[in-house]
Amino acid sequence: MFFKKFQFNTNCYWPSNPKKIIEFIGGSYLATRPDFAYKRFIENLLQKNYAVHAYRYIPQFDHQEISYNALKDFKSCKKVLSKRLNKELKTVRVGHSLGCKLHLISPDGGRNCEKFISISFNNFSANNSIPLLKNISQKFEFRSEFSPSPKRTLKIINNTYIQNKNLLIKFDDDKLDQTESLLSTLKLRENDETKGFLMKGNHTLIASAGLREDFLGKWADDNLKRKTIKKISHLIDNFT
Repeated sequence: MFFKKFQFNTNCYWPSNPKKIIEFIGGSYLATRPDFAYKRFIENLLQKNYAVHAYRYIPQFDHQEISYNALKDFKSCKKVLSKRLNKELKTVRVGHSLGCKLHLISPDGGRNCEKFISISFNNFSANNSIPLLKNISQKFEFRSEFSPSPKRTLKIINNTYIQNKNLLIKFDDDKLDQTESLLSTLKLRENDETKGFLMKGNHTLIASAGLREDFLGKWADDNLKRKTIKKISHLIDNFT
């Protein structure tokens, strides 16, 4: 495996002859260090011979700007890899939590990928996502919200997102998941082929396995998390 960290905000992991590219965006805060927070998940995808481009971002209110910058970075990474391999690979997009939203509101509307996998879609308002923000905004009489807002996000997906091949993964013990609202929105579109998949686990499952091992050693790793992450990478590989 070859790892490259470019001047832009994407960590690129390149096997010698990858079959496809996975463009991955993680959840808020976790995505500041995807190489650390999603270590196990990325390793499983590399074992299946995918090149993985993991976008790094610092959380902010303007989600449209993050999404735009991610698309720009992904295009640059793909261009460099294509030149290195002397061929262009197909792209699969994968998101976790807020990362799902960032992919879904991408300026290209999902045109430049062959399929999208959503893991634990989250579309909360700023007041529900940021501790104490609601109290502070009321005290100082200002109003802050993500751009686009949760309601606007679903409208954008319905009006501009054209990718029909979507796999939505939800965990049975996930209090932050809003996959149901995403599924309902996608199903309103003509010729939609979106499928849903329910698994055991919680919202941070795909991130926490690698973190536990890094902090506490292999003895502390959870076997369920190992198996679930392997299963998710298998679903991504076989979803058509």
